[in-house]
Amino acid sequence: MKKQEIHPQAIVAPGAKLGKGVKVGAYAMVGEDVELGEGCTLHSHAVVQGPSKFGKNNVFHPFSVIGGDPQDYTFRGERVQLVAGDGNIFREYVTVSRGTKKGGGRTSLGNENFFLSYAHVGHDCQVGSNTLFVNGATLAGHVTVEDFVTIGAFCPVHQFCRIGRYAYIGASTVITQDVPPFSKIVTERETKSFGINTIGLERKGFSPERLQTLKRAYRLLLRAKLNTTQALAEMRESLGDSADVRELIKFIESAERGIVK
Repeated sequence: MKKQEIHPQAIVAPGAKLGKGVKVGAYAMVGEDVELGEGCTLHSHAVVQGPSKFGKNNVFHPFSVIGGDPQDYTFRGERVQLVAGDGNIFREYVTVSRGTKKGGGRTSLGNENFFLSYAHVGHDCQVGSNTLFVNGATLAGHVTVEDFVTIGAFCPVHQFCRIGRYAYIGASTVITQDVPPFSKIVTERETKSFGINTIGLERKGFSPERLQTLKRAYRLLLRAKLNTTQALAEMRESLGDSADVRELIKFIESAERGIVK
């Protein structure tokens, strides 16, 4: 029989139910009406609140708060819950809210979901199984996420939206409508270079002469209607005496993913 391991500095409410082999680390807290299935692990400082019920082998990393009160102005302490399956991983600072009475009273998670740091699941959301929430992925209330979905870093999903099975949402993409299954959704990228970091370089002691040379190099790179190869050749020809320009050239020539221009 697997023995429970409860650190003496952990707080476990009298009404909590812990299965075989549950581990609760120092300063972790298990609230009232929480049920943890066999093999669940709370690392130090993790917080699980109830009413909530978890299956087997869920892992709660430090400073995650799972099963907290819904972030909703209308919440008045009604009995609402979170229900989760097996093998979910909640990394640092992940938050998952319980449901609201008006939303059906229940937030649910399936099995084998991986929530990276700072991800958030709002009240009354329904999340399937085998999903990946990258750092900072955020669900507003009442969102449905089906199985095998990936939600990229810092993606906010508007309330009541649905994300279909196997969909992939790229980083920093704002979702305000339903995402069809099997699709790839990525916001348009328009990142551009605006030349040298003049103020920052001045503060680091760059002389006016060094700054002027770098400005000339960047004009060749960004504004001379030359492709990158031509711009580098011109830099090497006209500005090659500058150690800063040689560093810039070496960096660009070694880029494996291209450069921001």
